[in-house]
Amino acid sequence: MRFDLVDLRLFLNVVAAGSITHGAELSNLTVGSASARIRAMEETLGAPLLVRQRHGVVTAPAGECLAGHARLILRQAEAMCSELAPFARGLTGTLRLVSNTSALSEHLPELLAAFLRANPAISIDVEEMESTAIGAAISAGDADIGIASASELPDALDKLPFREDRLVVALPAAEAQGAGDAPLAFADIVGRPFVCLSRGSALQRYIAGHAARIGKTLKVRARVTSFDAMCQMVGAGTGIAILPEAAAYRHKAGTGIAVLPLSDGWARRDLAICVSTTSRLPDAAQRLARHLHDQGRR
Repeated sequence: MRFDLVDLRLFLNVVAAGSITHGAELSNLTVGSASARIRAMEETLGAPLLVRQRHGVVTAPAGECLAGHARLILRQAEAMCSELAPFARGLTGTLRLVSNTSALSEHLPELLAAFLRANPAISIDVEEMESTAIGAAISAGDADIGIASASELPDALDKLPFREDRLVVALPAAEAQGAGDAPLAFADIVGRPFVCLSRGSALQRYIAGHAARIGKTLKVRARVTSFDAMCQMVGAGTGIAILPEAAAYRHKAGTGIAVLPLSDGWARRDLAICVSTTSRLPDAAQRLARHLHDQGRR
């Protein structure tokens, strides 16, 4: 079998997209060229890799096996490029980091900027995900490093402590007068109007999931794209919001909000740095993980 890296990357793109057409677009290939490569792989193997359906494709058993090996091979190829980067003029390494909303918005920007200043030959591709999806992405080799809630990560991953993350309730300051700092239970406020982040936000899916666990659906009055906008709308009386403590206090001044603790256990999360135990991390990824661990505890 003579599958090259282009074949393997194409195959993974097709599997991820569920379509040869979209997989070809992701691989910067024509549909005809992509189809020919997939057929040649199947002919070489002597077994189907994909099951063609009316609205796309799914993997056949042989395709599932190939996908697992392809991820490992491409990961190793990228690790090789990353480690060789300092020796080749103009060649740079790219690390893939996945993070939940709180870490991405409140903790990572300054730490990543400092790392990039110290490592000019390295680039970082950051993607926001829910903590449970982060564990799956690291396990599958789809990312180098993850930042997620430690309690939601698989035991099979290596984990390093990062920072504590607390979720709090923001509500109009006038409403909180006289209430003190007594924590609020999610069950007592879940029926109120909420100002939320966009549907694609990992934090928003996390909160909605906890509402579903108690048989409730959030009453969303407004969706915004930033914690600043969220606090502005809460201060104007649109509704209440749940957001990271650091973000709430950063935007408290001038927005007319009060901040109260959330008493539920899931509102306190220990964030962890996670990496795979099944393959060797590139040197650049090891340096980034050490940097985040060392600086995250300060």
